[in-house]
Formats: sequence, C-alpha cells, structure tokens
Amino acid sequence: MQYRKLGDTDVSVSVIALGTMTWGEQNTEAEAHSQIDLALEHGVNLLDAAEMYPVPPRPETQGLTESYIGSWLKKTGQRDRIVLASKAAGPATDPKRPSHFRDGNPHFDRKNLTQALNDSLRRLQTDYLDLYQLHWPDRNANTFGTLGFPWQDDPAGSTPIEETLSVLQEFIRDGKIRAIGLSNETPWGVAQFLKASENLGLPRVVSIQNPYSLLNRLYEIGLSEFSRRENVGLLAYSPLAFGVLTGKYLNGARPAGGRLTLFDRFTRYSSPTAAEASKAYVELALQHGISPAQLALAFVNSRPFVTSNIIGATTLAQLQENLDSIHVTLSDEILQQLEAIHARIPNPCP
Repeated sequence: MQYRKLGDTDVSVSVIALGTMTWGEQNTEAEAHSQIDLALEHGVNLLDAAEMYPVPPRPETQGLTESYIGSWLKKTGQRDRIVLASKAAGPATDPKRPSHFRDGNPHFDRKNLTQALNDSLRRLQTDYLDLYQLHWPDRNANTFGTLGFPWQDDPAGSTPIEETLSVLQEFIRDGKIRAIGLSNETPWGVAQFLKASENLGLPRVVSIQNPYSLLNRLYEIGLSEFSRRENVGLLAYSPLAFGVLTGKYLNGARPAGGRLTLFDRFTRYSSPTAAEASKAYVELALQHGISPAQLALAFVNSRPFVTSNIIGATTLAQLQENLDSIHVTLSDEILQQLEAIHARIPNPCP
C-alpha cells in the first residue's frame, strides 16, 4: 500500500480507502466486518462512513453502516489501526436527498452538528473521529450531477460558513474530531471555507470528497487547483461509477445484485454517452491485458491531487480486485489513449 498525508495534518492515509455505503443495505454486518479485515490486511487504514448510510437512504436503515463499524471496533479493539471518517447530512434540496434527519431540517448549525456528531460517535462506539466532513453544502449549489447553477434562494435556515467552522472548532478543542473536510463541494464553497479559516483563525479543511472517475473528471477543472495550491486533497468517490466502468452493465446488461439493477434511482451513470465511453475504456483495458476495474482505479490512484481513492464492493472478490489496483502502473501509452477517449467523450457523467 502507498500512503499520502491528509492535508496539512500529520496523519497518513492509504491511497486506497474503504467505502462503506452498501453496509446495511446490500451487505450484512458479518460481510462488513470481513471487508474491514481484508482491507486492513492489505494496508488500508482509511474507512469512510456517513450518518446517512447505507444508500439508498431510508429511515429504516439509517445509521446501520456506522453501527456495523462500531461493532467491529468493539469486537476487535483496533481503533488505533484505522483513520475513521464520517459525514454530517445537510439540508434536502431535491427529492433524492434524504429529509428524515432532525425533523427535516439538518443544517450545519450548533444544534444539528452537535446531535449529528454525538449520534455518529455513539453508533461507531468511539470517542473521536479522525475526519469529520460536511456531506453536501448547506446552500443551493450545482452538486450531485447538476450542471446549471440553481438560481434560487438557499434553504430556509442555511448556516453561514463562519458559524459552521466555529462549531467544528469546538469539536476539535473537545477532542471529538481531529480534522474537518468537505464533500460534494464547489470551487466557490472551498474558497469561502478557506477564506473564513484564514480571516478568523478557524479550522482549515484538509480534504474534499467529490466524485471522480474516468466518466467524471470535472474535479480537474477548478477544484484540483485548490489541491495543488492549498493542500486540500481529493478523497475520490465513485471511482468505478457505480460499477459501470467494470463493464458489467455494457449492452444493457443488468446483472443480479448490481446497484443499477436493484435501484432505479441511480441514473447518473446510465446515459447513452456513459455507455459509449465505458465501452471504450473497457476495450482499452482488455487490449492491454488489464481488468477494466483496475484500469479505472489505477487512473484515479495516479492523479497527483488525489489523497485517497474510496473503493466500494459488495463481495470480497470485488474488494480483492479493487485493492490489487494499487499494484497497477499505467504506461504513458495507456495514459495517452485514456486522454484520447476523454477528448472524444468528455465527462459523460457529471
């Protein structure tokens, strides 16, 4: 395994992180524990969760993912082996976002964040989080695949960034979190968080967890410069585009157990251009004798602005294949061919 520093902290995290959003929906508690064990055997130390998980978010299952991690921690006593990250849910601004948190009004103010963090710590059976992230902005923004900017008022009760950072500062002071990060954030949002930190002496964000894959490279436009100049690295999620880049959904296939087979709410990676680009990437991988999944993951692993690549799996076989991507180095020839496909079909899944 390879390791990189988490922002300006003294924490080193594995280049591959273990994502957990299927635990409690597609994966049982025992399967979740087995995934953690296998990941740690391969040097993974970063586990990423959220109070919202599992996905799809439902009141009946909410919090199970964190509870499964908590039961593993209680069983093994190995809290010191992992860098534990979780996220607080923001306000729902569209029908696909969950609205069942804290009476449907989960802003990033003192009351909400305090309850969110304490509930997560209780489920996780730990006294602190290494990284606490804001799952999406407490304002209207073009996130989750929205291309045009939503010119409308922010949700009622939206919390100023300065207030949010002040609350997070208290959590750090009290030893409940070690560092803070953003998720599904925009360049403007990152700039505002950094500005408030500098002007008011408030905690500085150390990471941005956004989607990034061969099908969605929008992070490179704008946000990657913050990684380079401000040392705020990317925690890349959906690096396999919900499995689309493995090739298993090509030609309209819907294999049993696949997320796109089970849940019709996930349309982000299902367009005709997504299928066209995926086919090209899969064929390129096979031409070079590389598994399509490992080609896609190795590309993300190699990006200089990526701090960690968050992989997810529903079986141990999938997880093993994904973990082994750390040993794949893409040649200059392959990288050039990837760029040629990207130039022809850029960002089909924003």
